[in-house]
Amino acid sequence: MTVHPLRVPRLPAAARALWLTVVARRAVAAGRWDVVQSHERTLCQQVYRAGEGCHRSYLASAGGGRSGLRHRVLLALEARVFARTPRIVAIARRGKNEIERLYGVSPDRIRVIYNGVDLERFHPTNVARHRAAARAEAGVSAREHVLLFVGSGFERKGLATAIEALPDIRDAELLVIGRGDAPRYRALSERVGVAGRVKWLGLRRDVERWYAGADVLVLPARYEPFGNVHLEALASGLAVVTTTAAGGSEVVDEGKNGAIVAPGDPSTLAGAVATLRALDVGGRTVAARAAAEPFTFARQAAEFEALYREIP
Repeated sequence: MTVHPLRVPRLPAAARALWLTVVARRAVAAGRWDVVQSHERTLCQQVYRAGEGCHRSYLASAGGGRSGLRHRVLLALEARVFARTPRIVAIARRGKNEIERLYGVSPDRIRVIYNGVDLERFHPTNVARHRAAARAEAGVSAREHVLLFVGSGFERKGLATAIEALPDIRDAELLVIGRGDAPRYRALSERVGVAGRVKWLGLRRDVERWYAGADVLVLPARYEPFGNVHLEALASGLAVVTTTAAGGSEVVDEGKNGAIVAPGDPSTLAGAVATLRALDVGGRTVAARAAAEPFTFARQAAEFEALYREIP
């Protein structure tokens, strides 16, 4: 693999997005390529992987109140990308339907290629290796029911909903991994009376230990094309509670390895966690692992290769 870094200077966000399209076009023009794929909103690719979904949908999930220059630029670039790119990859059926509906893209130009997951790193056997030590590090006893939230971008990933649900979930602790406006959410946990039950772990490179230490992953996202944490948790044998706004809900088997709730509904989230607690742990673990096993990196690579061969 040869890496060609693109030099993008420090610029305001809107200018940076535009500058990236310029340097990407220059880089493509300087070489000879069989296929050009982009994961960013550039204008010189044959394949665009819409890993962030649609910015238009994201803004709608946030109440539509964000109309700054950066958002206007991203919306304009997004419209051009979807109009001009020969092949578009969505990372879930939900994203495919969204792109077709919002931008009028023909279904035959869009392919769903799900992410892969490291099935060795994320495995139910991690429980025996890491559960006790991870809980001890977080100050959680072996008897307590542990909810795990993993995600950077606390607002979009629904951390507020997870915290607001905690008063209705008895004998449970919430571990938070990721990056966001922590002071804001610490204040929220104090207002709802659960500050002592929320553990803030920051960014972690050893996230597999925390899947092993938890009982349920909660990701009540407001907008999430398909977070890798869904597959990582399931591969680890951990049940997942997510929302209808998350592409990852497509791999959750309701009532067997997790639950799917509406975004922004703490009461329903609490009820889903209670329902999962009543399930047999062994059966829940087996169902979770089985749901993740088809999502290999080899399968993902093979599907991209097949797509590349369609490019003239």
